Amino acid sequence: MSGSIDLHTDVPHSARMYDYFLGGKDNYQADRDAAEKALQEFPAVRVTARTNREFMRHATRYLAGQGIRQFLDIGTGIPTAPNLHQVAQELAPESRVVYVDNDPLVLSHARALLTSTEEGATAYVEADAGDPAAILSSPELLDTLDLSQPVAVSLMALLHFVPGDVHEIVRKLMEPLAPGSYLAISHVTTDFDDSPADPDGMMRLLQVYIDRGIPVSPRPKAEVERLFDGLELVEPGIEVIHRWRNPGIEHPRSHDKKVSLYGGVGKKL
Repeated sequence: MSGSIDLHTDVPHSARMYDYFLGGKDNYQADRDAAEKALQEFPAVRVTARTNREFMRHATRYLAGQGIRQFLDIGTGIPTAPNLHQVAQELAPESRVVYVDNDPLVLSHARALLTSTEEGATAYVEADAGDPAAILSSPELLDTLDLSQPVAVSLMALLHFVPGDVHEIVRKLMEPLAPGSYLAISHVTTDFDDSPADPDGMMRLLQVYIDRGIPVSPRPKAEVERLFDGLELVEPGIEVIHRWRNPGIEHPRSHDKKVSLYGGVGKKL
């Protein structure tokens, strides 16, 4: 983790903006300026960010409850406690977790992701989410996970930032994994915008990213469901993340617009 790392602090970055929304300190003026503009355009963005973190915890607890003991978290982002391994190892201390990101700031903080229990293990892979082969063949991953046994792949609020054919990327990630493996995804949508010009819509937030050179592609529910092609969706299927397997949720449907993230979990048979 040593050596000089160019963090490009003069250019806003989606991971550092997310950190700002969550109340973190690992961001710079360019990130804060962009994040404040985002808050002006979509004041609920902090609700979106916090709900996404809660979905990660909820999905990870579900997967641990299904007996999963190996996790691959791609697009990890800046460490924010509890991290995925802390959630998994609280329920199953022997859980093994590999984190993947290509952001130099995440790399500089990766030690915070490597605080495993004695029974389990964590590792960090510096790789691009768009290159599944490099991820799955990395020595750090192969030294930590046994790919002949089920693995849960976690892609939280990531794929809308990934260029290219994300369906093919997901397919290449899941294809080599053992039966019984799982895929967990959260993904931004504009399904709840009243129109493309909705003054309270998610698209106003996404435009802040686009205007700053950060490509982002929201997807409708049907497209998010397609990411699980070939997998068996866990009930209730694709749902707004705060409603996923949470029948007692009291938020009105108007809250869905503030969240504007779909989520789901699928199992490889």
